[in-house]
Amino acid sequence: MGYKNQIFSHDQRKKIGVLITNLGTPTAPTKRALRTYLKQFLSDPRVVEVPRLLWWLVLNGIILNIRPSRSAKAYTSVWTEQGSPLAIHTSAQAQQLSTELQAVDDRIVVEWAMRYGSPSIADALQNMMDKGVRKLVVLPLYPQYSGATTASTFDALAADFTHRRWLPELRFLTSYYDHPAYINAIVSSIRHHWSTQGRAEMLLLSYHGVPLRYLQQGDPYHCQCLKTSGLVASALGLDASEYITSFQSRFGREQWLQPYTDEILKSLPAKGVKSVQIICPGFSADCLETIEEIGEENRAYFMASGGSRYDYIPALNSEPEHIELLKQLVMDNIQTWLIPEGEKLEALQNRQNCANSHPFNQK
Repeated sequence: MGYKNQIFSHDQRKKIGVLITNLGTPTAPTKRALRTYLKQFLSDPRVVEVPRLLWWLVLNGIILNIRPSRSAKAYTSVWTEQGSPLAIHTSAQAQQLSTELQAVDDRIVVEWAMRYGSPSIADALQNMMDKGVRKLVVLPLYPQYSGATTASTFDALAADFTHRRWLPELRFLTSYYDHPAYINAIVSSIRHHWSTQGRAEMLLLSYHGVPLRYLQQGDPYHCQCLKTSGLVASALGLDASEYITSFQSRFGREQWLQPYTDEILKSLPAKGVKSVQIICPGFSADCLETIEEIGEENRAYFMASGGSRYDYIPALNSEPEHIELLKQLVMDNIQTWLIPEGEKLEALQNRQNCANSHPFNQK
């Protein structure tokens, strides 16, 4: 395959790119759109680590004939006039982050993309390259690293780069699970909820689950989730009896990280815990899993088991503390790329000299 076409000029002003990414979303809450989305998502060997031929038969022969209709119903329940909640929130995050960073340097270009679905990472990269981006920071919005999320994002980035003639200087953030600004943002969100709604008996910090064998094979995700929970609990002054870390959204028959969120919620009322507040620190934006699975499905489990109060504390979305965190993460990585005002004129002259001396421009 040849190199990607680019709108290119050797005297084009060089820019700094910031690409934020999230997991993905279908283009519509329909069976057809879900089949397309799920096929891309579940075909990723980072997401499902089983022999490829066996999984191809299971995916195409069973799952893609059953799951799309079920998922379409779930997405319909959370879809808005503007589209998918995840796409809406990620777009807003990119817009607000762009405003903050443009105030620092007008050469900074911010784009957003989805690992699966649209806008794709490849399309976002092409937009940035066309605008003159030659230095790039990629920030997957997964606070805790996992091969199934963060590494898969890098795979998509690397695959795109194999078809580019000129690669940008690259910085790729793998996690920020213990960054002070991230912990502060989570803690502020919880405290704000407490100040307006009061405290429940138990705080549940629920993260997306992964198979247990990933941990056994060296994936740091579980450890990073526990570290995040510990830092949040410490900042809130909670002891071990006042919070629980759990894992949601398991799939298939093998053992996943435990304890499972749904089982914890079903068991708490029998232990005398009638009120619970739940937050999902691993999700940077509300989506199907937080709105429908945590906000509705797991609420039903808890209340049916004898609970009396269940509060879901929303994801950080585009709250000011979250945008400040994203800004700090980016600024930590681009400081050496920023040119002081006094040097910009010299850089402009250098670009002009390059253009004038280029053999294509000489008569």
